[in-house]
Amino acid sequence: MAFFCRIDFYRSRCTVRLPVSVCQFRDRIMADNIREHLAHDLFRRYEGNPILEAKDWPYPVNSVFNPAAIKLSDGTLLLARVEDLRGFSHLTLCKSKDGLTNWQIDDKPTMEADHGSHEERWGLEDPRIVWLEEQGQFAITYVSFSEGGPLVSLAITKNFHTFARMGAMLPPEDKDACLFPRRFNGRFALIHRPIVRGEAHIWISSSPDLKHWGDHRVLMQTRTGFWDGQRIGLACQPIEIPEGWLVFYHGVRATAAGQIYRIGAVLLDIEQPWNVLRRSEEWLLGPRMDYERIGDVSDVVFVTGATVNKESNMLYLYYGAADDKIAVAMADMDAVREYMMMCPESKSD
Repeated sequence: MAFFCRIDFYRSRCTVRLPVSVCQFRDRIMADNIREHLAHDLFRRYEGNPILEAKDWPYPVNSVFNPAAIKLSDGTLLLARVEDLRGFSHLTLCKSKDGLTNWQIDDKPTMEADHGSHEERWGLEDPRIVWLEEQGQFAITYVSFSEGGPLVSLAITKNFHTFARMGAMLPPEDKDACLFPRRFNGRFALIHRPIVRGEAHIWISSSPDLKHWGDHRVLMQTRTGFWDGQRIGLACQPIEIPEGWLVFYHGVRATAAGQIYRIGAVLLDIEQPWNVLRRSEEWLLGPRMDYERIGDVSDVVFVTGATVNKESNMLYLYYGAADDKIAVAMADMDAVREYMMMCPESKSD
């Protein structure tokens, strides 16, 4: 039996009857077109970008980029990656009441590497911050560049003045990691990006105590031919919304002119975050402005921190631009949620 839908042309008496399959295809094309337009205009770059550069630092440095971000009662805190004039990175605290201007920067490195250790021999990089409600402390995951390659380390703090360094969480080579702010079935969960067989997918692991990790599984894979076909990795900390966990990630595409780093998003199940519900097909933020295309590494938008302003309902994404400066892009949270629910339901990676 054939099923048909009807299209009535405006100011016309003629009616076209099409098979339902054709109508469904038409509706899907229209929905894809709407979603793509929404994705293109979802984020607005702050007109004062870049918000932080090496010239703003109270001591000599080469570059500042890839900051962790968290909203506090008295403003926004960034923990920026800072590369010194030797090429080694450390982390420095920056504070602002509005998260955009008048940054107060620590006059010396906030967290420095122990260059005599195996774990931190070549510096500290790319932090992410979450508030662990159960523990009443902030958890900072960051990359320690060890003798064996990059690995994920953990530090705990209550005040960002003193830090308890918990050591390496997982062996090298591993990067782009962040904890979820609460447990699932009594276990902590960590998103991270190991290199396995030369493949750079995003994984999720769990632990009863933040020390011993298991239940390792692939969360997301690269997509051949897409903008995220070469390599992917976590962007900022997971954000809890009514529909699930909103997670931004970076994707890399290799071109004849070099690599391009862009940002996409996925929605994870609220109680089982190892299940991907939806994933963006298009990128949401990519290098377009000169400060994103020209720098120490060209064509890089690398998000590592996010805050949500509950009063304005605005999401701020803080990112490293071209690996030598910090910028921010904003979006209305309702629009972000609407977009995510328009993304295709995920098939098992």
